[in-house]
Amino acid sequence: MDTRVEKTLEKRKKGYNCAQAVACTYCDMVGVDEKTMFQMTEALGAGMAGTMEGPCGAVSAACVLASMKGSTGNLEAPDSVKTTYKLSSKILEKFSEKNQSVVCKELKGAKTGKVLRSCPGCIQDAAALVEELLFDA
Repeated sequence: MDTRVEKTLEKRKKGYNCAQAVACTYCDMVGVDEKTMFQMTEALGAGMAGTMEGPCGAVSAACVLASMKGSTGNLEAPDSVKTTYKLSSKILEKFSEKNQSVVCKELKGAKTGKVLRSCPGCIQDAAALVEELLFDA
């Protein structure tokens, strides 16, 4: 697979939030059309609902993609949660190792004044992890 990391930044410049930029770039790889993925991830931007209180939207989007990749969708006998959690945990772990946090306001230095990673940087890092851990790029 050719890298799509730069496409995530193009979507961001177009007005997609951080979660949408990551999720929509790879939505075709998990069988979701872009409009649906755009709608599904809209509330995840800027640390959930624009509050910066939750996880980085780009990381949240990577976990949404991990869910789509790992889940069997078996409604009668859910059997894939361990696989999905393992994929998502690896994303969180590697992102945190690189950036010292996964929490939006910590990454942006909202309380400390020390920015750990810019929004475009977070988007690039999350996209690179999606490619590395989910799609073997």
